[in-house]
Amino acid sequence: MKKKVSEHLIKFLELENIDTVFGYPGAATMPLYEALRNSDINHILVRNEQSAGHMASGYARAKDTVGVCIVTSGPGATNLITGIATAYMDSIPLVIITGQVDSKSIGTDMFQEADIVGSTEPFTKHNFLVKKAEDLPKFVKEAFYLANTGRKGPVLIDLPVDIQKELIDLDYPETVDIRGYKPTYEGNIRQIKKAVKLINSSKSPLVCIGGGIASSNSRDELEEFIEKTKIPVACSLMGVDSFDNSSKYFAGLLGSHGYPYVNRALNKADLLVVIGARLADRTTSRYSFNENQSIIHIDIDPAEIGKTIKTHIPIVGDAKNVLESLNTYDFNPDWENWSDKIFQERQDYFKKALNLNININKTNPCLVVKEISDLLKDKSILTADVGQNQIWATHFYNASKSRKFFTSGGLGTMGYSLPAAIGSKIANPGSTVVAMTGEGGIQMLIGELAVLREHNLDLKVVVFNNASLGMVREMQEKIYGDECHFSTAIKFNPDFMKLTEAYDIRGVQITNNEEIKAKIKEAFSKKGPCIIECKVDPNFPTLPTKIKKLEKNINISA
Repeated sequence: MKKKVSEHLIKFLELENIDTVFGYPGAATMPLYEALRNSDINHILVRNEQSAGHMASGYARAKDTVGVCIVTSGPGATNLITGIATAYMDSIPLVIITGQVDSKSIGTDMFQEADIVGSTEPFTKHNFLVKKAEDLPKFVKEAFYLANTGRKGPVLIDLPVDIQKELIDLDYPETVDIRGYKPTYEGNIRQIKKAVKLINSSKSPLVCIGGGIASSNSRDELEEFIEKTKIPVACSLMGVDSFDNSSKYFAGLLGSHGYPYVNRALNKADLLVVIGARLADRTTSRYSFNENQSIIHIDIDPAEIGKTIKTHIPIVGDAKNVLESLNTYDFNPDWENWSDKIFQERQDYFKKALNLNININKTNPCLVVKEISDLLKDKSILTADVGQNQIWATHFYNASKSRKFFTSGGLGTMGYSLPAAIGSKIANPGSTVVAMTGEGGIQMLIGELAVLREHNLDLKVVVFNNASLGMVREMQEKIYGDECHFSTAIKFNPDFMKLTEAYDIRGVQITNNEEIKAKIKEAFSKKGPCIIECKVDPNFPTLPTKIKKLEKNINISA
């Protein structure tokens, strides 16, 4: 029996086990939304199309699946571009469906026409413009396969509205075979043997992990590898929750906003074992080339191996499979002093950072994050925005495989955390979900508070309000001098507590350190959405070890 193409597409989504999509309707998606209305798929109406990408991303990460979003043509599609690019940089599997103007009118600058296929080519794994209804089943099957295999990422399908209305009989393929696309999953055994030999001959090795551990679902294999080798573990922003942060082998964050002792270890190590990390500029900003240092780089994307740092033993393959192979070998760890030294430096760092007595009438954001981290149990998700809040969250949230940490690591997208947290909570309603952001970041996509309230999600939103674009402010100080602040002071902010009333959301405000414990407990004592506003001094630095940079009128002692 013939059905409309739009009805076939929704059926194909059901066959891919998609139960939730995020989107915003428009003229070019009318047939799709009518088919969606008559399906069992849950649709979450976002308030800005960019959020559809972030919600789908949070959903995908929390549920270990492909996130799906649907938007209309023209501005609907172009608004989504930032969400697509964010997912692409962090290798998050999405399938994006965009409506398009009538296929016969493409190229005529018709109302709400935009070349979304051309626009997103640089930051999608692939995209499709459907020119014939008969091609749709193949395109959809390939889109889901491409998004969730190899190095994962977003795939876009652009579907003209006239084709959506066509009546046709379509069958969904059971298998997919894409010529020229054959990801390598198994590491070369000879390279693996070389890696084992090099590890066993090293004296001060360091494992560097990234988002590839979560993407390949290889946290257990990594844990086994570290237990066998006893090598300290450093991570990129995307790898924070890939290894238990409370482990004695966990060193911490690398790079521009990483721990100083970790960056020292990065440069002193005689061997780096890089697993599922791009070694991008933020991660390697404190790295100095050492000709006596060897590097093993394991990644499913061969283009990333050796791209920024010379690699001695490249291993192309899925991190899970390569780690399984490595775990079959025997290791003779002989670097106990090296590992113990890094562990002690970590203990000293946190003791200093969290025991600073800051005599100001505002809150220490690091203590806020630590208090929330201590409160959260297993099966929790913390999403961080971009800016100072991201680094405070990264440093003081104790992540693990059951305590997830999501952020925009590659593109650095402000506004990410709130919609990503909403998507995460919808994907995993049994998890405790917290979104951390600054007052600048939340105002990027503040309309999503309506989605939070509409679905009455038990989600807590922490807003660090320092009336400043804090990280950019610090950059200005570093480059141009302490007094060279321009356009980084936010001279007007809404009253966030009144804003909570407008959205019918509970609000809790923390103004000083003495209030932290009681107010956090109050915020988490009741189910439902809650905004926790924390007043922070604009001079409070991104890195707590830089606390001495606070203005003279603030008395600090350790």
